[in-house]
Amino acid sequence: MEFLRAIKSVMSAMIGVQKKKNLEEDFSKTTAMPFIVAGILMTIVFILAVWAVVNLALNA
Repeated sequence: MEFLRAIKSVMSAMIGVQKKKNLEEDFSKTTAMPFIVAGILMTIVFILAVWAVVNLALNA
């Protein structure tokens, strides 16, 4: 459950709509590892999505 919350938080932060209350809760956690892993994972997903859209546009 902690990892899913971290993914939700990272996704919100990536598009800039995270609430201050959620941000404060995230920083009060004892470990940052779920957020680091979620950030890396979401960055990879973003890069793959951009790559797929570019390939789709070039092939069309």
